[in-house]
Amino acid sequence: MKFLLTAINAKYIHSNLAVYSLRASALAQTAGRRVPAQAQAQPAPGTASAPPGFGEPPALQGKAVIEMAEFTINHRTEEILREIYLRKPDVLLFSCYIWNIVYVRELAENCRKIMPEVPIWLGGPEVSYDAEETLRENPAVDGILCGEGEETFRLLAECCAAGQADTEHLAEIPGLVFREPQGSAERRPEGRAAVLGEAQQTAQAAAGRPIRVNPPAPLPDLNSLPFPYADLAGFENRIIYYESSRGCPFSCSYCLSSIDKSVRFRDAEKVCRELQFFLNRRVPQVKFVDRTFNCRKSHAMAIWTYILEHDNGITNFHFEIEAELLDAEELELLGRMRPGLVQLEIGVQSANPKTLEAVRRKTDLDKLEKIVGQIRSGRNIHQHLDLIAGLPFENYESFGHSFDRVFAMKPEQLQLGFLKVLKGAPMQEDARKYGLQWRFQPPYEVLSTPWLPFSDILRLKMIEEMVEIYYNSLQFGKTLEQLIPRFSSAFAFFENLAVYYGERQSGQKSSRVRKYELLLDFAAEYFPEEKDMYRELLTVDYYLRERAKARPSFAPDETPYKEELRRIRRLAPGETHVEALTGEGAALLRGEKAEAGENRGPVYLIFDYEKRSPLTGDAGLSWWEEEPKR
Repeated sequence: MKFLLTAINAKYIHSNLAVYSLRASALAQTAGRRVPAQAQAQPAPGTASAPPGFGEPPALQGKAVIEMAEFTINHRTEEILREIYLRKPDVLLFSCYIWNIVYVRELAENCRKIMPEVPIWLGGPEVSYDAEETLRENPAVDGILCGEGEETFRLLAECCAAGQADTEHLAEIPGLVFREPQGSAERRPEGRAAVLGEAQQTAQAAAGRPIRVNPPAPLPDLNSLPFPYADLAGFENRIIYYESSRGCPFSCSYCLSSIDKSVRFRDAEKVCRELQFFLNRRVPQVKFVDRTFNCRKSHAMAIWTYILEHDNGITNFHFEIEAELLDAEELELLGRMRPGLVQLEIGVQSANPKTLEAVRRKTDLDKLEKIVGQIRSGRNIHQHLDLIAGLPFENYESFGHSFDRVFAMKPEQLQLGFLKVLKGAPMQEDARKYGLQWRFQPPYEVLSTPWLPFSDILRLKMIEEMVEIYYNSLQFGKTLEQLIPRFSSAFAFFENLAVYYGERQSGQKSSRVRKYELLLDFAAEYFPEEKDMYRELLTVDYYLRERAKARPSFAPDETPYKEELRRIRRLAPGETHVEALTGEGAALLRGEKAEAGENRGPVYLIFDYEKRSPLTGDAGLSWWEEEPKR
């Protein structure tokens, strides 16, 4: 019997930790041992999903195999349907999240039509909190695994493999919500499993079957769960996800983690052994999915100390933290990290005290500001700060103040998100109380609030796009450093840029060069006398990121310095580019101020692409200077 765990990720670089954990737990606990490195599922050759594969799939008590298939939302549903069908599963399971549930519903419906005898199960946060309703709305689905899932899936797999997927046996599995099966669990002559119901049952018949709701499964001891990765084949250029804890001690009303106040930890010693697996293989990034990684100091310190002492010079570790919990000892340890070893994601969400109180979030903004500044002063850690628009009591003006306060902390990235009223989160009830309007279909995003009408939501959407293009991309740093302070606030800058961009580029995709041209035109419209300065700064930003073969249209004319540039380029070592600058942009880069009308000689900048910043990705910069003319 073959079980197929199916994941549909938001992007190719993502992977689905849940299906790896479910599979590893079922196999390890059933067999009473860890899964050997060579014993993992191999994808069918030439298939669209191309999931990470690991040799021959091992047997579940000699009676079944568990395979995985990973896709993205960029795959056409026809491709995914074809791949699932060619895998010939006897039991099909989908991992359900906010970004893929629409695809899963369609796929489940069509899989039922072409594989009517194959039971279809769902699991994940998008279906756990209203499982009965989900079954009623999706007659193609036979059942749902609620909660964390490892033990529930193991018992379900054993039950199906033993031919005991009847009501009596399924009713004994905690965490299941399922339609009562029709018929007995048996193998059909053609080799397909009739685990749940008659082969040609219709959707109408399925919808009429009684629904059973089993008690929830007990929360597992994280130390009892096996390491989910037996090999890393197929993970090239993808993010690896890992968890050392589950749950969150905080009660933010917009977050599903607020439902379960308990926090469980995997032993730090075990975690460090498993991290060494990634370090030995020199993976680019390991992203911890812990909701608040540093909520237990001893746990965080042990893991941070280990990665500091075992740094391989390549691997980056991403943590979501509560900055206010960091003390002097933790900050000192973080300050000793190699630049690029660690990056931190810090949720601020709002600077409005009334808003923070309404969403049950206790934040000492002054302390947070101070700690973010201390981390930034070390120049070794990428910081990613989050804001949420659409929260109670936050209007457009208030959000602008929140934006400016967080922007002033100078994070490497500022994520401007929009409130999502998630099923099961306390905000779902609060949203009705406060009169919020939101989409009832994924992604459940807020449409308007009594404080923020839809027109302001649209304005903030455009500002979000500008922040993503021009700030979070880290491709315009030198230019923004000079341009943003010319406006009354950072929010005002992005607000004006959004209007300008929307008038000229609305609904159109912009090439990389076009984004630079638009920013130059925007700067020139507000400050026409400084256009040449911004032209130089944008040229520097452009070459800091890429050794472009084609010179961009906005770059200054280098004809007068052609011979000298050719000479310097011959002398410059390795992967470099040389640029000649003569105006105020060059002076600003050197921390100088050019006097009006001053005749400055050219400054030659050498961009070294072999010495990139681990925080920004910028090329290294050095100077090759001529004497100024008298």
